[in-house]
Order: sequence, then C-alpha cells, then structure tokens
Amino acid sequence: MKELSNRNYLDVIESETGSISSVNNYFRLVTIKWDDKIADQLEPVERLVYRSNLLGSDSYINNTGGGNTSSKLMEKDPITGEEVEVMWVKGSGGDLRTAKRSNFASLYQGRLLALQEIYNGYENKGLKTPAEDSMVQMYPHCTFNLNPRAPSIDTPLHSFIPYKFVDHTHPVPVIAIATADNGKELMEEIYGDEMAWVDWMRPGFELGLKLQDTIEKNPGIKGIILGGHGLINWADDDKMCYEISIDLINKAAAFLADHETGEKSYGEAKYESLPEEKRHEMITDILPFLRGQVSRQKRFIGTVQNDDLTLQFINSVDAPRLAELGTSCPDHFLRTKIKPLYVDWNPQTDDLKKLKAKIESGLNQYRKDYKNYYNNHKDKDSPAMRDPNPTVILIPGIGMITWGKNKSESRVTAEFYNAAIGVMRGAESVGNYTALPKQEAYDIEYWALEEAKLKRMPPESELSRQVVAVIGAGSGIGKALVSRLIKEGGTVAALDLNKSSAEETAGEVLDNIGMGIGVAGSGISGSGDVIGLECDVTDRNSVRNALKKILLAYGGIDHIAVTAGLYPTPDEDGNIDDEAWDKSFAVNVKGNFIVADEASKVWQEQGLEGSLVITTSVNAVVAKTGSMAYDTSKTAANHLIRELAIELAPTVRVNGVAPATVVEGSSMFPRNRVIASLKKYGVEFDNDEDTESLRSRLAEFYSSRTLTRKPISLSQQTEAIYQLLSSKFENTTGHIIPVDGGLVEAFMR
Repeated sequence: MKELSNRNYLDVIESETGSISSVNNYFRLVTIKWDDKIADQLEPVERLVYRSNLLGSDSYINNTGGGNTSSKLMEKDPITGEEVEVMWVKGSGGDLRTAKRSNFASLYQGRLLALQEIYNGYENKGLKTPAEDSMVQMYPHCTFNLNPRAPSIDTPLHSFIPYKFVDHTHPVPVIAIATADNGKELMEEIYGDEMAWVDWMRPGFELGLKLQDTIEKNPGIKGIILGGHGLINWADDDKMCYEISIDLINKAAAFLADHETGEKSYGEAKYESLPEEKRHEMITDILPFLRGQVSRQKRFIGTVQNDDLTLQFINSVDAPRLAELGTSCPDHFLRTKIKPLYVDWNPQTDDLKKLKAKIESGLNQYRKDYKNYYNNHKDKDSPAMRDPNPTVILIPGIGMITWGKNKSESRVTAEFYNAAIGVMRGAESVGNYTALPKQEAYDIEYWALEEAKLKRMPPESELSRQVVAVIGAGSGIGKALVSRLIKEGGTVAALDLNKSSAEETAGEVLDNIGMGIGVAGSGISGSGDVIGLECDVTDRNSVRNALKKILLAYGGIDHIAVTAGLYPTPDEDGNIDDEAWDKSFAVNVKGNFIVADEASKVWQEQGLEGSLVITTSVNAVVAKTGSMAYDTSKTAANHLIRELAIELAPTVRVNGVAPATVVEGSSMFPRNRVIASLKKYGVEFDNDEDTESLRSRLAEFYSSRTLTRKPISLSQQTEAIYQLLSSKFENTTGHIIPVDGGLVEAFMR
C-alpha cells in the first residue's frame, strides 16, 4: 500500500466547500441540496423521486442511467384493502437525474423476500447460474397495483437490505477506491468501521443475498463499497439516507483530494495539446473519415470531449496502459465496450495523413482484439458478436471522440469515460488501478438479461443514426421540415441566413423533445438532437464554417436539404435591377453549388451513402411575365440537380422538389410581394387587410389554377423532401418531383 498521510477527513468536510474540478485538483466535495420546504410538500413516492433527482443531478455522484434508489412504504392493497409494505425502486432503463414517478417499479416487499425460499429450493444455484437469472422472471409476479414499469436486475439489492431507504450510486471518488488494488485497506483508513467491503460480484440475486449477509455480520455499518462497482448505503429515514450518501462520497473525495498526484497520476505528460484553433481544425478534418471507418456496420453519432482534464489523461505517458485495461463499473461496458481505442499519434510531429494511417491500423487491430475477446470468453449460449468497432477513441493532442446510435447515447458514452478517467486518476494516486477481469467484463456485456433488454428496445426509425442539415430552416418549408425529420429519428442541424431564426427553430424543437440524457461534450458537442446555426449559402466560408460546426456537434453529415431561396420582389412596374438579378442567381443557383461542393468533401471522407435535396420551383418550367430572374434561376437550379447527381454518384443521391407557390409560413412572401402578386393577377383585395388575410387570398388564387383546386401546404412539401432523403427512394437520383396541386403549365416536357 502506498504511504499516505493521516488526516481527519470529517474535519476536512466541515471546513472545506465543494469546488469545481480543475486540472490540478480533480476531486471535490459535494454539497447537500435537500430542501425541507420542498420535500415536506411531497407524498412518499414523490419524495423518492426528489431524492433520486438530487443524486442524479451530478455525474460526479452518479452516471446517467446507472445506480438506483428505493423506498419501502406502507400502501393499501387494492384487493384486500389491508396495509402492506411496498418497495418502490427505480425500474429498468430509468435515469436518476431525469426520473419521474413513472420510472419506478412497485413491488410487494413480502413477496420479494419470499423469493429467497424459492431460490434456495434450486439444487444448482449460485452466481451466474441459470437459477440466479431465472429469478429475474419472478420479479413481475411481485408487482404491486399493476405497475407496468419493469423491475431492474438490482431489485434484490434493495429488497434484501433491512432498511426502509436505500441509495445505490456510482460516485467517482468511491469507485476510485473500489478499483484500487489496495481498496479495502483504503476503505478502512477513510471510514473506519462505518463501512464494509464486498468483492466484485455481478449485480443480481446473489449480490442481494451477499449484502444481506454482510449487514447481518457487521451491525451498525452505514454502507458497503462494492468492489470495482460503486456505493450502496441506507437508513430508516429518507433524508438521512441521502445525507449519508453525500457524507460517504465526501469522505472519499476529501481523502483523494489530499493524496491525488494530479498530472503524475498518469505518469506525467508525453504530448502537448494542440492550440484550440488548430485542435478544432484537425478534429473537423479527421471526423468524417473516422465516422466512416467506425460506421461500417451501423452508423454512429459522435460527441467530442477535449477539455483540459480529458486531454491531460490522453496526453499522458500511462494513457495507453490504462486505456488498455478498460473500465470497471458494470454500467460502462454496454456503452464504452471493453476498452477504448488509443491512437498512438504524436500531435507535435505527425500530420493528418499520418493520423489517418494510425486510425486505420488501430481500428484493424481493435477489431481483431475484440473478435479474440469475444471468442475467448463466449459460451454455447452467448449472443452473436456485436459491432467490433470502438465507441471511445482517444487521440493525443486532440481529445476524445465517442460514438452512439444517437446523440444522447454518444454523450452518455463520453460521460462514462470522463468518469473512468477520474476513477483512474484517483486509484493511481493512492494505489494501482485495476479493471475487471476480461471474463467478468464479457459476462456483463453479453449477459443474456442485457441481450433481452436490447431486444425489447423499440425498432429504430427511418432516420435513426443519421445527421441531416436543413438550410433555410428559419421559416417556411425548412422550419417545418426540421420537426418532420426529428419525428423520423433524425439528428438535425437547422441552418439559416438569420442566425436567431435558426436558433429559434432549434429551440422550439428542443422545448418539445428535450435534451435527452447524458451530460458530456465540449462546446457545441454538448448539444441535443438539433442545433441552430447561421449559414449564408452565397459565402463559401460561411458554408464551410457551418459544416465544421455540424461535424463538431455530431461527427458527420449524411443528408442535406436546401430550402433556402430568394425571390427578388419587382417594383410596381414589374422590373428588378441588375443587382437583384445577380443575387437571385447567387442564392438559387450558385449557393446550392457551394453547399454541394463543400459537403462533397465530407461525404467523400465518410464513404457513406447520403443524399441532397434542393428546393426549386414549378416556375422553372413555366414561361410568364413578372418573375424572369427568379424563374430562370430556378431553371438553372433544376439542371444543377442533374449535373450534381452525376458528379456525386454513386455515393450521394441528388434530387429536387418543385413546389408551386407555398404561401403558408414562407419568408419569401412579405406583404409587398403579396400585394404585387394580387395586383398582377387582378385579385381584389383591401389595403387595410392584415398580411395573413392577403396571403390566404393569394393562396386561394394559386390553388384555383390547379387541377386539384387545393392550396399547397407545408406538410406536403416536407413530406416530399423527407421521402427523397429516406431510403425509400434509394434508387432515385437526378429527378425533380413537382408538388404543385396539378399545375398544367408545369407539366414536364
């Protein structure tokens, strides 16, 4: 055991305040946030939700989706009317930070305890036996009041502890102790006889029995450190249970804060981080290539983490050794896999070409290692091998890139490895970090119960795992399209010339769907499923910068829909000046080319199939007076689509949607244009009418000229664009689909 100085850690907690982690001092104290004024207004189950949310609000205390809390409460049985003891416990798939009442399972405590008798009746019982796993199927039989929330595999951990309130968390400071090779001795130094130790056991029925037995043999203890796993503690008062959680975490944190060796925890620095601007440039250059490489089986959405603490670890001498060991906490394996890919690249001497070569060779070796890991530890009942690509990639000088099926999952993966870095920092400061044996890790990753959980997941949507950029998203078709794509599972970047409009569109969607789970990601990469960005399609640098921000946010780009357009409003005589002509072609033609040209570089690096849909107009094929600049620019845009379809084949499909005039929600129909059009077509109106009324008159006039006699709606346009972006039109490219209500003059010829 490393020689450590003696210190009264309770005094430290009383005299020091919690501070934000820094490069020099990672471990901090956490404050008690319990508010009696709030808690006393809540009924018992809502107090459980409150306690859970407090513990889940800080990833330093508990990682997203991990840990669980419970309360044993007296309830009236709906059948007998008698008072019975019911255990409310966070159910399968829940998250303490965001949990609501509906995320908690409720079970008869008496029936749960009776399961021990059933289990003891098995001849071949024990850890990892079919008998142990079969007990999970018994939990639903203990359900109280038809609660549909499925109980988690941790249910017996809570039930078999003979206290009314139980908290199980994954605090970074405690796991650092739990993963140190001298962890049990450290626990005794920090806590004395307040705590007991249980060596690593897979969560389940046997662990619940072990906790029950440990408490019986150690009366008066406040909690147990689960080797390689986390913390579990209890009380007969819910507020006290919460306060004990914070106290136990803080004692470990204070100890580590006093002993941690900072940068030396990882053997000091081997590389230096690139300057921020250069780092962003390098990472946006490498992300499309990297995403294409890891997405050979299924596409991934990325998250970038490159804060100083993360880079301090990645740049260190010991990073390759520690990364190879992998993580320890069982929640992590399903996200971070057995280990990350560490790319042995020197940011001070190597260039982008060398980095690509290192990534490619590293991925090839990683896939071989993963296949060997699977083959060496599988048994006859193991599920098929999963995707062998890494979900965590560490690049010195640049940062960490994590991958998931959606933005939330990639953020969670980053959050988990952030915690793992902190755990390794603490363990290496006071001992030696130890990861779980490979067989134990495999048995968690490929556990039949986890496989069953994966199979219960709803099927993925059409645009799941795909990033779509919508240009012109501040209003009209583009704004409506963003919501449509989100509904289909897409991850969306809403772009517009007006930055505030783009941000408003994104904000409205996020208000509706929420940020999801996971609390990681540096800068824009900490975003949700939609972001709002400024983009001027006539300015190549603006387009390039917008695409770079999308890469930083999500790791790549699959599809682009351009709904931006410009209709130069003529004067009262129907004329427009030369400058308006130039601007019309700059937006409607050249702008589309610039977008395609810049995006093509991303698509080429990714090597993944994608699509581009450009909004043109039926005016492109209808000769008339009064809109010559607009009509001819749209005609050119139609042919641009055909040319781009050839240029970007076979990887990227290029198509167009040609609407008739869509007045609804369009920024292209300001009041002066509407009035000019009404005059041109001889439609009667009153100058005192409001703008929306005038727009309705114009829309009715346009629809009267069509075969269907129906106004063109935003939803009809967005549906056409969505279908062209989707796999349903995977064999369609170089075409323009009219959505015009049947305008005879626009029939293709």
